[in-house]
Amino acid sequence: MVLGIVVRLIVNNRVFQKKLDEVKGFLSKMEKKGLFIVLDGIDGCGSTTHSRILAEHLKVQNYKVHLTHEPTDTDLGILIRKYLKDKTIPSYTDALLFAADRALHYFTEIQKKLDEGYIVISDRYKESSIVYQSLQSEEITVEWVKKINKFVGKPDITIILDIDPKLSLARKHNMDLEKFEDIKFLKEVRRVFLERAEEENYYVISSDDIIELVQTKIQKIVDEEINRIL
Repeated sequence: MVLGIVVRLIVNNRVFQKKLDEVKGFLSKMEKKGLFIVLDGIDGCGSTTHSRILAEHLKVQNYKVHLTHEPTDTDLGILIRKYLKDKTIPSYTDALLFAADRALHYFTEIQKKLDEGYIVISDRYKESSIVYQSLQSEEITVEWVKKINKFVGKPDITIILDIDPKLSLARKHNMDLEKFEDIKFLKEVRRVFLERAEEENYYVISSDDIIELVQTKIQKIVDEEINRIL
């Protein structure tokens, strides 16, 4: 009888230790995990400017921050930028190039930084592809674009910067416009971005206001989400 009790205690202790080790491993992973933030919207919405300012805001609070963008600076990203001004390139080609660039971006850069405990801020991500590429051609659907981008991770926080297309084009008046940048098309892009934001429960902030006011709203959302998630 005594021997049986001892055996059970040993077995139970081993089971307990195993469970304890599993919990420790899980907590270790949780402590190491970073946070993935995306700022997106129509061209000229200010995502580049606000991503940079947000990164500085978080660095001041002693967070490890990695700022990135799409298209990337890889050979694929450079090729995409070249084709963005070429209206003869088939829309399927655009969509597939963006998906390939994004997969490389996520698995060689974003995921690595998240595993190291960084807060990763990306100026644009897969919502840009879902919106822009699905509007390029009637043959390209939202579901197809989502399918070719299904391998990459989902952001923890997505903020859509909403802006009047007329104002967005005015901000870029002295730049070479890409094939997506005409008022009629941008109105459709804005509409779909807002629809997607409602479907996916993304944050939407008006980017029509001055930079300081918009950034204050962004920082409030991000600070609250960090306190909730991390």
